[in-house]
Amino acid sequence: MLLCSSSCSSSSSCQPWSSPAPTLILLQSCRTLSDVAQLHSRLITTGFIRSPSITTNIILSFSSSPHPPLVQFARFLLVSRRSPSSWDDPFLWNAVIKSHSHGLDPRQALALFCLMLESGVFGDKFSFSLALKACSRVGDVRVGKQIHGLLSKTDIRSNLYLENGLIGFYLRCGDYSSAYRVFVRMPHMDSVTYNSMIDGCVKCGMVDSARALFDSMPPEKRNLITWNSILSVCSQSGGLEHAWELFGEMPERDLISWNTMIDACVKAGKVNEARVLFDVMPERDLISWASMIDGYAKACKIDIARSLFDKMPQRDVVACNTMMAGYVQNGLHEEALDIFHCMQNDILLSPDITTLSIALSVVAQLVCLDKGLAIHQYMEQKSFSINGKLGVSLIDMYSKCGSIEKAMLVFDSIRDKEVHHWNAMIGGMAIHGLGELAFNLFMEMERLSVEPDDITFIGVLNACSHSGLVKEGLIVFEIMRRFHKLYPRLQHYGCVVDILSRAGHLGEAFKFIEAMPIEPNEVIWRTLLSNSKIHENPEIGKVIAEHLIQLDSRSSSSYILLSNTYASLNLWGSVSRIRMEMKEKNIKKIPGCSWIELEGTLHEFFAYDESHPQVSDACTMLGRMLIPNPEVAFGTY
Repeated sequence: MLLCSSSCSSSSSCQPWSSPAPTLILLQSCRTLSDVAQLHSRLITTGFIRSPSITTNIILSFSSSPHPPLVQFARFLLVSRRSPSSWDDPFLWNAVIKSHSHGLDPRQALALFCLMLESGVFGDKFSFSLALKACSRVGDVRVGKQIHGLLSKTDIRSNLYLENGLIGFYLRCGDYSSAYRVFVRMPHMDSVTYNSMIDGCVKCGMVDSARALFDSMPPEKRNLITWNSILSVCSQSGGLEHAWELFGEMPERDLISWNTMIDACVKAGKVNEARVLFDVMPERDLISWASMIDGYAKACKIDIARSLFDKMPQRDVVACNTMMAGYVQNGLHEEALDIFHCMQNDILLSPDITTLSIALSVVAQLVCLDKGLAIHQYMEQKSFSINGKLGVSLIDMYSKCGSIEKAMLVFDSIRDKEVHHWNAMIGGMAIHGLGELAFNLFMEMERLSVEPDDITFIGVLNACSHSGLVKEGLIVFEIMRRFHKLYPRLQHYGCVVDILSRAGHLGEAFKFIEAMPIEPNEVIWRTLLSNSKIHENPEIGKVIAEHLIQLDSRSSSSYILLSNTYASLNLWGSVSRIRMEMKEKNIKKIPGCSWIELEGTLHEFFAYDESHPQVSDACTMLGRMLIPNPEVAFGTY
């Protein structure tokens, strides 16, 4: 704590205070606004507030402090100074401007830069560079262009450092054309200039321009950053063969170079080539291991992925998340949860938002409400915010686990709801057949001016379909097209077909399909076919089923729907013909599957599968439930 005296009014009346040493030593103790107030009082009572050397020391010390009160005090001392003309050097201004341009409030840097100019202090190249940095952080192109205009009228306009700063500013603001105009007018360029332009082209998706810049760049100006940038361009654009050529031409390589090539091979599905690089690279980091684990998981070689995971000299959260995601991709949900539980017990591998999102998606797939509740409790204990994507995952998990009430509680507890939260809640209501609630929630979005997206309308239309809300569904479809000006996709058209055909309006649904501006796929036709069977309209079903088989001759569901349609018309010869055709083409029906959770354990039952140890008991109980016809035969199709 800093001490100040009320008994001394000047430096001459109290000898211990006449030395600046105690004041300078106490600078290191300042942290809070109260500390700053006491220091300010000491400076005034001692008269040191008028000392250029002491105030300069304070400004330089406090301007780089992580404590906001100290930075503000440095700014106060700077702008309130009454100092000799030697203080008009921009050095001190730059120190305080930098604290804002690189800190939490870059707009303050611009205000201070303007105040510096108004005070008659013309900045140097660092002043302008810091101001451009602040402009790029807040995306203020207009002010940045004003600074550019001021530079063009000064003697430092051709300074290479500033010209590179201008290029960086325009590129960070997404204004490639202005950056290019600066670039072509530069009398001299260095590797930073070219690297900035190449990186800007990459971020703007201008792959060809990036390659052209690389080819025009003098070889002596190419450095490792340049080679890595163009290597990344080629790998991201799908040109794996060209990336290999560049990799071979590189005069030197670092870890980024090797990891870029491994990632390119993995994304191209060339996991064996990636493994060759992995085995010969001079050093590896966590990214190298994670890329290989991801590659083997995507290639359905989950055992090799796990063996690599086990061999890692050390692991981080990203590697664990990659392994969890690999298990999920390969349908091994319990194994993914095992990794999550191991992370919970490891103080060095605490789960992050991605970990929890994967774990919640696994629980939703397994329909294990108890495990979902445990994860939610863990999130509350660790103070995770549900305002972001974790809230979406929680709503989705509770909805799919059958607890729509808890999903609603999570939704209501989210303060700053984004469209993804609304979508998850509407989707959950659709799963539970709560069409009216979903429709009302959508109208609430409209009232609050929350802009919906494609997923919103798919969710609402699905909810209306499952609840038989024909009028409401058609209203939503028209709101989408006419009010929000969104072009419907196949999924939206399919939802409308389902709404009409589920309600028995088969003719209207058929006309709607014929009037669609885009070609309907087999899913839309299959939707109409399935509903024609429900509403006992086999004639239209027969036409659609035959059309479906022509569209997708390898789909078992199309053959089965057609077979069932023929059966409903008593055309048993056609039924036999369809089944024979399936056998000849080796088309097999995917067996139906049911899940039952009992005391935290998930049990799976497949059609015709008698591997479960309690299958006899289950069939006996099912038979009793089906009385008076307990001898019902299970599933011809």
